[in-house]
Amino acid sequence: MTSTVGRQLPLTAGIDVGGTNIRASVVDGAGEVLDTVTAQTPHSAAALEDAIERVVGELRAGHAIDAVGLAVAGFVDEQRSAVRFAPHLPWEDTPVARRLGARLGLPVILEHDANAAMWAEYRFGAASGAHNGVLVAIGTGIGAALLVEGRLYRGSFGVAPELGHLRVVPNGRACPCGKRGCWERYCSGTALVDTAIEALATVPGRATPLAREVVRDPGSLTGRRVAGAAQDGDPVALAVIADFARWLGLGLAFVGDIFDPDLIVIAGGVSSSAPLFLDAAREHYAAAVTGGRHRPLARIRTTQLGEAAGMIGAAELARAALTSAGEARVSPL
Repeated sequence: MTSTVGRQLPLTAGIDVGGTNIRASVVDGAGEVLDTVTAQTPHSAAALEDAIERVVGELRAGHAIDAVGLAVAGFVDEQRSAVRFAPHLPWEDTPVARRLGARLGLPVILEHDANAAMWAEYRFGAASGAHNGVLVAIGTGIGAALLVEGRLYRGSFGVAPELGHLRVVPNGRACPCGKRGCWERYCSGTALVDTAIEALATVPGRATPLAREVVRDPGSLTGRRVAGAAQDGDPVALAVIADFARWLGLGLAFVGDIFDPDLIVIAGGVSSSAPLFLDAAREHYAAAVTGGRHRPLARIRTTQLGEAAGMIGAAELARAALTSAGEARVSPL
């Protein structure tokens, strides 16, 4: 067991429940990850809850855990106790916190994964000191979170904000959400592939290294591969990245017009390639935001906590809920 000497207690577990993997960590009160375990995500609700129980059991074998927070890519209700819908998980209108709490004998809270990541960045990372902030998590799609005067904004029913599904192109690319022209269809890892396919269709089959590779192996085209080709100077990939940067800047200008944040954090898998596009995106943002020459502009930074942010944030929110419950028990009110 890891020594708790010098640790900020209590210890809590943060679990990032993704469509492919479950990642669970023990986190102390300073946001330090003490231990991590992973497992594959099962496809049925019962098997998923069994898997979560197992990973928490593994962590509890070495650490005294007092509460559990789950970061979920889906709609969480306003009480943070049930999953309304998660496109890549088997829960639908499911009282997940109650069911897992009964299994584990521990308090369990749920949070949207982007909210959890934002809270971690606010408490321990890139958003430290922000008053009004936005986190934009760019991966397969776009997840987002809002921080308003130091508090997470979840909306009236727990599902805000869905920035990735702002329509930026009328009758544009089809989106799995059912609409067309959503922002994430032009600014995501998936969008990098779609834009590259469109660009490659306009050049001779073997005109660039990326084109030659795709001709040899069409399945090799991924967002990561496009970014790698851009890093190597491939002209098609560079044009794709330039288009991505433009859409990122324009989308952030919408965000700036609506929320006027002092900080925007870019997170998600695509953020690892930020040196390729972030400076250009800042320029597009500054040019497109209303009155950009006459107002302070949001600082735009990349994540400091990386892929651990969701787990750290979920653990910290579970700790806060545990503390609040303790205060309520001793309050004369």
